[in-house]
Amino acid sequence: MVILASIASATAQTGASEKRAHPQPLVLTGAVPLANVQGRIDHLGVDYKGRLFVSALGNNSEEAIDLAAGRVTHSVRVPRPQGVVYAAASNELFVGSDEGKLYIYNGDSLELITSIDFGDDVDNLRYDGAKKLVYVAYGDDEAGAIAVIDATTNKRLEQEYKLGAHPESFQLETVGPNIYVNLPDLKQIAVINRSTRAITRWPLKVESNFPMALDEAGHTLFAVTHAPALLLVFDAITGHQVAALPTVQNSDDVFFDSARKRIYVLGGEGSIDVFQRTTASRYEKLARTPTAVGGRTGGYFGKGRKGFEVLYVAVPARADHGAEVLIYTVQD
Repeated sequence: MVILASIASATAQTGASEKRAHPQPLVLTGAVPLANVQGRIDHLGVDYKGRLFVSALGNNSEEAIDLAAGRVTHSVRVPRPQGVVYAAASNELFVGSDEGKLYIYNGDSLELITSIDFGDDVDNLRYDGAKKLVYVAYGDDEAGAIAVIDATTNKRLEQEYKLGAHPESFQLETVGPNIYVNLPDLKQIAVINRSTRAITRWPLKVESNFPMALDEAGHTLFAVTHAPALLLVFDAITGHQVAALPTVQNSDDVFFDSARKRIYVLGGEGSIDVFQRTTASRYEKLARTPTAVGGRTGGYFGKGRKGFEVLYVAVPARADHGAEVLIYTVQD
């Protein structure tokens, strides 16, 4: 890992007096090079062993990073990987492919165990650890749906939720029954009740709602749109829109920091917007932290083994720099 000792000089342009009055919520503290990785980078995942997984879609590979060592330890050939999730109970890694398959790997060796063919565009994945289920977003147009895999048997269940459009980011409630799903082609957010199988749809007036985050305890849902670039805040019970704030362009990941009541919006234009909840219905932009052009996906997984929290940003190769994962330490 490259440790960035000159953080202060790199961010001095923001103004010393401003930084004293408003400490930066994110500080760039390191980077891990992704040697020989070219093209677009999609989603990230993590396991309890201290590894970060990077779906290098344009490189046809899943990159495994040992975070303690700060380097890539495995590069697994996967056709156009997108979503990635680790199932702790079975010690398996699930990787979705844009070409329509879900690949399942041994969590230690990263050797392929099996694959499941969904036909088209296996994208975002989520793991329900309590029930040992992996939820799979797949398909385009009328075939778009969320399927369910039993992570103990690696079998596809009959249980499935047809959505009539390709599902982008979705979030699972851990206590409640709901799944919230972004459907940009329909300009909707779909709410699936796993108990009743009923699907409620919230229409949107803006377009391209791709990333999503959930504050389940606070009954709040966050979605980021591209046209225009907005952070939308909803009451997760009623679907009422609470706020709409301008944000960074070309975002494909947004994260909610429950401890600090912050939202991190990763933007491909080359920055992270940090928003602060000030009251139940009020939000303000806390900072805009520079990253690099193309850094639209990342990972925020809470406290790591060393006890501090970090936000990872995946940056594709540029003309003057190789691909890398930037590491930002979260500040109180």
